[in-house]
Amino acid sequence: MKTAKKLGIWMDHASAHLMEFTPDPISTKTIASKFTPAVRELIMRKGEDHMHSKEQALQSDYYHQLGDVIKEYSDVVIFGPTDAKVELYNSLLKNQQLKHITIKMQPAEKMTEKQQHAYVKNYFVKH
Repeated sequence: MKTAKKLGIWMDHASAHLMEFTPDPISTKTIASKFTPAVRELIMRKGEDHMHSKEQALQSDYYHQLGDVIKEYSDVVIFGPTDAKVELYNSLLKNQQLKHITIKMQPAEKMTEKQQHAYVKNYFVKH
């Protein structure tokens, strides 16, 4: 029987901290959105319409990168303080390759890396 791989993702619009639930100490891999404040400033000079379309393209790329990682897991919990988790969740629902994965969302505040690791451990021990 294949062992279920479990992943916790603390995220906001700027970055996602990915933590695989393992018996070993959890480590964090970070994926950053390319829509940074510096990029936003540069794009704003070209106009607001251009900024919104560029922001959507960069956020879509960010969520696509996360989807590529998520497809390797069977259980995923996405948590964090912003609506980014909802936006990611909605984009994942559209991906037929991810239909077999259990994906849950949980509200959470800003956390230190230690707090994120504890949250992931606690979540998967209870579920």
